[in-house]
Amino acid sequence: MLTQLPFTLEALQKAYASGVSPVAVIDEIFARLAAINDPCIFIHLRDIDSLRAEAKALGPYDPSKPLWGIPYAAKDNIDVAGIETTAGCPAYAYTPQEDAFVIAKLRAAGALMIGKTNLDQFATGLVGVRTPYGAPLNAVDPKIVPGGSSGGSGVIVGHGIVTFSLGTDTAGSGRVPAALNNIVGLKPSLGALSASGVVPACRTLDTVSIFALTVDDAYAVFAVARGFDLADAYSKPLKHEALTKPVAPMQVGVPDAATIEFFGDDIQKESFDRDVAVLAASGATIRYLDFKPLYAIAQMLYEGAWVAERYTVIDTLLATNPDAIYPVTRKIISHAESMSAADAFKGIYKLAELKRAAEPMLEGLDMLCVPTIPTFYSVANLEADPVTPNSNYGTYTNFVNLLDMCGIAVPTAPRSDGRPGSVTLLAGAGQDAAVAAVARGFEADCLRNMGATAHPVQKPAPLPEAASDRIELAVCGAHMTGLPLNWQLKDLGATFVRKAQSSADYKFYALAGGPPDRPGMVRSEGPDTRAVALEVWSLPKAGFGAFMAGIPSPLGIGTVELSDGAFVKGFICEAIGTKGATDITHLGDWRAYLAQKAVPA
Repeated sequence: MLTQLPFTLEALQKAYASGVSPVAVIDEIFARLAAINDPCIFIHLRDIDSLRAEAKALGPYDPSKPLWGIPYAAKDNIDVAGIETTAGCPAYAYTPQEDAFVIAKLRAAGALMIGKTNLDQFATGLVGVRTPYGAPLNAVDPKIVPGGSSGGSGVIVGHGIVTFSLGTDTAGSGRVPAALNNIVGLKPSLGALSASGVVPACRTLDTVSIFALTVDDAYAVFAVARGFDLADAYSKPLKHEALTKPVAPMQVGVPDAATIEFFGDDIQKESFDRDVAVLAASGATIRYLDFKPLYAIAQMLYEGAWVAERYTVIDTLLATNPDAIYPVTRKIISHAESMSAADAFKGIYKLAELKRAAEPMLEGLDMLCVPTIPTFYSVANLEADPVTPNSNYGTYTNFVNLLDMCGIAVPTAPRSDGRPGSVTLLAGAGQDAAVAAVARGFEADCLRNMGATAHPVQKPAPLPEAASDRIELAVCGAHMTGLPLNWQLKDLGATFVRKAQSSADYKFYALAGGPPDRPGMVRSEGPDTRAVALEVWSLPKAGFGAFMAGIPSPLGIGTVELSDGAFVKGFICEAIGTKGATDITHLGDWRAYLAQKAVPA
């Protein structure tokens, strides 16, 4: 029975509810491990007898524990009490007495930790072959690198041997292995999952990540593992949101033709173009962006302060036993020895400037969609050049944590040559539910198998509608993007939704007074009315009252009819306010009025 069972959360929970024992699942795991015969996936695989005993100790099936009997693996830079942590370096090894915060959460939920997985040493790498323990084999194609640094964690899920695994992600280590092994890689908002009990790479940028066969499984584990941890100075009390139906229309940014990079892989380009078309068909508006500012941010990750962060983890080992460190890893991290504190601050300043330069291109977007990886590299490629392919794998991943974004890598339909397709959806901190909800759409619309298994991904169940805690607000003047009062919306958490027009039933005026110059819309009847250009913003209800309190007479908030027949809240003007005002109805656009006003008479 178990030999043909996909080890998804839903399938295992149904099996347990029908009477299957978690002891039988442990036995099946070891049978599957024997069948694939890859001794390099785990640095420490737990003894089968101790796992059987732990499984038996769970007692009768308890559905109140969300991960009861669910098997998983953990990257070997995450502490599990009583099991050696190596971070991929035998000379660094220690045996923790306590579980990492996330491990304790999973244990309390009934999950069974099978073993500690192989990794690029000290989580420095995106290829999965920088390890003295021997590299694990890619689950889909052993000729391809497994991806890193969470290589073993990606491979074990790709084979369908465990339901999920934990990795870590600083530069893409929770996303690149997902793309290479045809699985989901959830990279949470920084601080959503505690890093207590995790060997840091760059402490200010690290997050524990989750690999799974489906989006729903990854998000369910995320819901269990997350939580504020006072002991972790970088933990954040972020609100957890349930998955709900994406709110249309979405504005999705993708790299434009001039800046997108596939390093000559035309099949990967074809695959990504197809996946963007899937998003567009779902109703998303695609905006093509110049990605050069993001690439410049990505380059900062291995410059200045962030390499020095890695150095702080192993400086003693470098000084006393440098040969214990993998040669490529040693070369990368020891570069920090030539840097000063001034260099670190220069890097921090440069990053701040680059972030500011990137802000305009990200304005108004709900999320980004990027290729998870630009191309595929083989083990032989890495033997010939251990640096360039690794750097190339960071093209669409290195900038993400520097910009405090969350993301999820999701498989798409196979490429035309049969290799896995994958895209990553990225959004601002706290938007984990939003990107996961959109990622589920690729599971509905893209036929594929899960990982390297023969099990097709099932179309996910429809999501419930979101309970709206926001109000759409139409603005027609100084509150529009780039104009003097736009900051008032942003300070209250408003986000740009779309450009729009009112119905053709409005008079439009430039009101007397100021600064700043302000327009007034007045609904009217007659031949002299017309449509007015608008921007629609989404404002949290909690901030709506504060916003209204600052609106001066003769303006107010009423209901505005749009050209498509919809109604939204928006600025209206009392008729008395038109005394002394300039009628600009013929322009119908506040920006056109400002441009005309700026032209000398």
